[in-house]
Amino acid sequence: MVLFAVIDIFGSIPVILSIKHKGGKIKAGQATLVAFAVLLAFLIVGEKMLGLFGVDVSSFAIAGSFILLIIAFEMILGHEFFKNDHPEGASIVPIAFPLIAGAGSITTLISLRSQYDHINIIIALVLNMIVVFVVLKATYRFERFLGPTGLMILKKFFGIILLAIAIKLFVSNTGIKIGAHL
Repeated sequence: MVLFAVIDIFGSIPVILSIKHKGGKIKAGQATLVAFAVLLAFLIVGEKMLGLFGVDVSSFAIAGSFILLIIAFEMILGHEFFKNDHPEGASIVPIAFPLIAGAGSITTLISLRSQYDHINIIIALVLNMIVVFVVLKATYRFERFLGPTGLMILKKFFGIILLAIAIKLFVSNTGIKIGAHL
């Protein structure tokens, strides 16, 4: 359940639709497989892989929080910061990574290793990827159901949620205490 909350594919629907409207081609199978491969790789060798570059998990999470912050600003302000130079690759960047397999989900996977057996985490990851695939395949249905106004409201609302997640990810990995003395 922790992974469902962190991956939050339902909350990503406005971002996915926004990428689609910018001309990005969404390939559900490709995005799901790439996200699964990235998450599985980080589950198995994540800390060692980051260590090769001299990067710790907290620094990686802070970098991911900046990416989420930029995506949130796009959603809230309606300005385009992320230029999609390769619409064919939108399924991989930014959908598979960093939206689905982002810093939050990678950091969560690495921390879950200390609490659960690898097989249990892999089963949870597979179940999450099934949900991700189904949601990605059904994005056009969400678009038809909500209509332009509903999509705009959803995009602004989840932009604020994504902004809060980015700030939480940043704060929790820097050790800054917010609201402790308010």
